[in-house]
Amino acid sequence: MINVYDFDGTIYNGDSSVDFYRFCLMRNKKVLLCLPIQIFGVVLYLFRIKNKTYLKEKFFSFLKKMDHIDDDVKAFWNEHEKKIAPWYLEQKEKTDLIISASPEFLLKPLEKKLKVEVIATKVDKKTGKLNSLNCHDVEKVRRYEEKYPKGTIQKFYSDSIQADRPMFVYAKEAYLVKKGTIQKVRKDDLK
Repeated sequence: MINVYDFDGTIYNGDSSVDFYRFCLMRNKKVLLCLPIQIFGVVLYLFRIKNKTYLKEKFFSFLKKMDHIDDDVKAFWNEHEKKIAPWYLEQKEKTDLIISASPEFLLKPLEKKLKVEVIATKVDKKTGKLNSLNCHDVEKVRRYEEKYPKGTIQKFYSDSIQADRPMFVYAKEAYLVKKGTIQKVRKDDLK
Protein backbone atom coordinates (compact mmCIF):
# COMPACT_ATOMS: atom_id res chain seq x y z
CA MET A 1 0.00 0.00 0.00
CA ILE A 2 1.20 3.45 -0.88
CA ASN A 3 0.21 7.05 -0.32
CA VAL A 4 -0.56 9.10 -3.41
CA TYR A 5 -0.48 12.87 -3.71
CA ASP A 6 -1.77 15.33 -6.24
CA PHE A 7 0.90 17.97 -6.79
CA ASP A 8 -0.24 21.50 -7.69
CA GLY A 9 -2.14 23.17 -4.87
CA THR A 10 -1.73 20.08 -2.72
CA ILE A 11 1.93 19.59 -1.85
CA TYR A 12 3.16 22.45 -4.07
CA ASN A 13 2.04 25.95 -3.15
CA GLY A 14 0.67 27.11 -6.48
CA ASP A 15 0.64 25.77 -10.02
CA SER A 16 4.05 24.52 -11.12
CA SER A 17 3.25 24.87 -14.83
CA VAL A 18 2.29 28.53 -14.44
CA ASP A 19 5.31 29.18 -12.21
CA PHE A 20 7.57 27.50 -14.76
CA TYR A 21 6.07 29.62 -17.55
CA ARG A 22 6.79 32.81 -15.58
CA PHE A 23 10.27 31.55 -14.78
CA CYS A 24 10.97 30.88 -18.48
CA LEU A 25 9.54 34.25 -19.44
CA MET A 26 12.00 35.98 -17.12
CA ARG A 27 14.88 33.99 -18.63
CA ASN A 28 13.87 34.28 -22.27
CA LYS A 29 11.73 37.12 -23.60
CA LYS A 30 11.11 35.14 -26.83
CA VAL A 31 8.47 33.28 -24.82
CA LEU A 32 6.26 36.35 -25.28
CA LEU A 33 6.02 35.54 -28.99
CA CYS A 34 3.75 32.63 -28.06
CA LEU A 35 1.25 34.84 -26.23
CA PRO A 36 -1.13 35.33 -29.21
CA ILE A 37 -1.49 31.58 -29.82
CA GLN A 38 -1.89 30.99 -26.07
CA ILE A 39 -4.67 33.58 -25.84
CA PHE A 40 -6.32 32.09 -28.91
CA GLY A 41 -6.18 28.66 -27.26
CA VAL A 42 -7.80 30.01 -24.09
CA VAL A 43 -10.61 31.64 -26.08
CA LEU A 44 -11.37 28.46 -28.04
CA TYR A 45 -11.32 26.45 -24.82
CA LEU A 46 -13.60 28.86 -22.95
CA PHE A 47 -16.13 28.75 -25.81
CA ARG A 48 -15.90 24.93 -25.72
CA ILE A 49 -14.69 24.80 -29.30
CA LYS A 50 -11.49 23.01 -28.27
CA ASN A 51 -10.69 20.65 -25.40
CA LYS A 52 -8.22 20.84 -22.53
CA THR A 53 -5.55 18.95 -24.50
CA TYR A 54 -5.64 21.64 -27.18
CA LEU A 55 -5.43 24.33 -24.50
CA LYS A 56 -2.44 22.69 -22.82
CA GLU A 57 -0.60 22.28 -26.12
CA LYS A 58 -1.12 25.95 -26.93
CA PHE A 59 0.00 26.92 -23.43
CA PHE A 60 3.16 24.79 -23.65
CA SER A 61 3.99 26.06 -27.15
CA PHE A 62 6.40 28.43 -25.38
CA LEU A 63 8.76 25.46 -24.94
CA LYS A 64 9.74 25.87 -28.61
CA LYS A 65 11.41 29.16 -27.64
CA MET A 66 13.55 27.62 -24.88
CA ASP A 67 17.07 26.64 -25.94
CA HIS A 68 18.21 24.72 -22.84
CA ILE A 69 15.07 23.30 -21.29
CA ASP A 70 16.81 20.75 -19.06
CA ASP A 71 18.98 23.49 -17.55
CA ASP A 72 15.88 25.67 -17.14
CA VAL A 73 14.02 22.90 -15.30
CA LYS A 74 16.98 22.35 -12.99
CA ALA A 75 17.28 26.07 -12.26
CA PHE A 76 13.52 26.29 -11.71
CA TRP A 77 13.57 23.62 -9.00
CA ASN A 78 16.63 25.14 -7.34
CA GLU A 79 14.52 28.28 -6.92
CA HIS A 80 11.05 26.78 -6.39
CA GLU A 81 11.67 23.66 -4.31
CA LYS A 82 10.91 25.84 -1.28
CA LYS A 83 7.25 25.90 -2.41
CA ILE A 84 6.82 22.23 -1.48
CA ALA A 85 4.68 22.09 1.65
CA PRO A 86 6.53 21.47 4.93
CA TRP A 87 3.71 19.18 6.13
CA TYR A 88 4.40 16.91 3.17
CA LEU A 89 8.17 16.87 3.72
CA GLU A 90 7.57 15.87 7.35
CA GLN A 91 5.37 12.88 6.50
CA LYS A 92 6.69 11.71 3.14
CA GLU A 93 7.75 8.13 2.67
CA LYS A 94 9.95 6.46 0.06
CA THR A 95 6.94 4.61 -1.31
CA ASP A 96 4.98 7.81 -2.03
CA LEU A 97 3.67 8.54 -5.50
CA ILE A 98 2.99 11.99 -6.92
CA ILE A 99 0.38 11.92 -9.69
CA SER A 100 -0.27 15.12 -11.58
CA ALA A 101 -1.63 16.73 -14.73
CA SER A 102 1.54 18.84 -14.84
CA PRO A 103 4.21 17.89 -17.39
CA GLU A 104 6.31 14.86 -16.62
CA PHE A 105 9.53 16.56 -17.74
CA LEU A 106 8.91 19.28 -15.16
CA LEU A 107 8.12 16.97 -12.23
CA LYS A 108 10.53 14.08 -12.95
CA PRO A 109 13.49 15.83 -11.23
CA LEU A 110 11.50 15.57 -7.99
CA GLU A 111 11.99 11.82 -8.02
CA LYS A 112 15.64 12.36 -7.09
CA LYS A 113 15.08 15.43 -4.93
CA LEU A 114 12.23 13.96 -2.87
CA LYS A 115 13.04 10.28 -3.40
CA VAL A 116 9.50 9.47 -4.58
CA GLU A 117 7.94 8.33 -7.84
CA VAL A 118 6.12 10.62 -10.30
CA ILE A 119 3.37 9.95 -12.82
CA ALA A 120 2.40 12.99 -14.89
CA THR A 121 1.27 14.17 -18.30
CA LYS A 122 3.80 13.34 -20.99
CA VAL A 123 4.56 16.63 -22.73
CA ASP A 124 7.25 16.92 -25.40
CA LYS A 125 9.66 19.40 -23.83
CA LYS A 126 10.73 20.70 -27.26
CA THR A 127 7.33 21.23 -28.88
CA GLY A 128 4.76 21.38 -26.08
CA LYS A 129 2.71 18.60 -27.69
CA LEU A 130 1.09 16.05 -25.38
CA ASN A 131 2.38 12.51 -25.87
CA SER A 132 -0.22 11.03 -23.52
CA LEU A 133 -3.68 11.84 -22.32
CA ASN A 134 -3.80 14.63 -19.78
CA CYS A 135 -3.13 12.93 -16.42
CA HIS A 136 -6.32 14.29 -14.89
CA ASP A 137 -9.58 12.93 -13.49
CA VAL A 138 -10.14 9.26 -14.42
CA GLU A 139 -6.85 9.21 -16.35
CA LYS A 140 -5.03 9.38 -13.00
CA VAL A 141 -6.66 6.11 -11.94
CA ARG A 142 -5.91 4.50 -15.31
CA ARG A 143 -2.25 5.56 -15.17
CA TYR A 144 -1.96 4.38 -11.56
CA GLU A 145 -3.42 0.96 -12.42
CA GLU A 146 -1.13 0.71 -15.44
CA LYS A 147 1.91 1.29 -13.23
CA TYR A 148 0.66 -0.71 -10.23
CA PRO A 149 -1.81 -3.33 -11.55
CA LYS A 150 -2.14 -4.95 -8.13
CA GLY A 151 -1.44 -1.88 -6.03
CA THR A 152 -3.56 -0.37 -3.31
CA ILE A 153 -3.70 3.31 -2.43
CA GLN A 154 -3.84 3.70 1.33
CA LYS A 155 -4.19 7.50 1.40
CA PHE A 156 -4.83 10.01 -1.37
CA TYR A 157 -4.33 13.77 -0.92
CA SER A 158 -5.62 16.51 -3.21
CA ASP A 159 -6.76 20.11 -3.10
CA SER A 160 -9.81 19.40 -5.30
CA ILE A 161 -12.52 16.79 -4.87
CA GLN A 162 -14.04 17.87 -8.18
CA ALA A 163 -10.84 17.40 -10.21
CA ASP A 164 -9.74 14.23 -8.42
CA ARG A 165 -13.02 12.52 -7.51
CA PRO A 166 -12.00 9.20 -9.16
CA MET A 167 -8.83 9.06 -7.04
CA PHE A 168 -10.74 10.04 -3.88
CA VAL A 169 -13.13 7.13 -4.49
CA TYR A 170 -10.34 4.70 -5.44
CA ALA A 171 -8.21 5.24 -2.32
CA LYS A 172 -8.92 3.56 1.03
CA GLU A 173 -8.66 6.97 2.73
CA ALA A 174 -8.93 10.41 1.13
CA TYR A 175 -7.79 13.80 2.36
CA LEU A 176 -8.64 17.28 1.14
CA VAL A 177 -5.79 19.79 1.45
CA LYS A 178 -6.62 23.49 1.61
CA LYS A 179 -3.86 25.99 2.40
CA GLY A 180 -1.92 23.44 4.42
CA THR A 181 -4.96 22.24 6.36
CA ILE A 182 -5.68 18.54 5.89
CA GLN A 183 -9.19 17.20 6.33
CA LYS A 184 -10.28 13.59 5.98
CA VAL A 185 -13.03 13.11 3.40
CA ARG A 186 -15.81 10.68 4.26
CA LYS A 187 -16.56 8.23 1.43
CA ASP A 188 -20.29 9.01 1.84
CA ASP A 189 -19.56 12.65 0.95
CA LEU A 190 -18.23 11.57 -2.46
CA LYS A 191 -21.56 10.16 -3.69
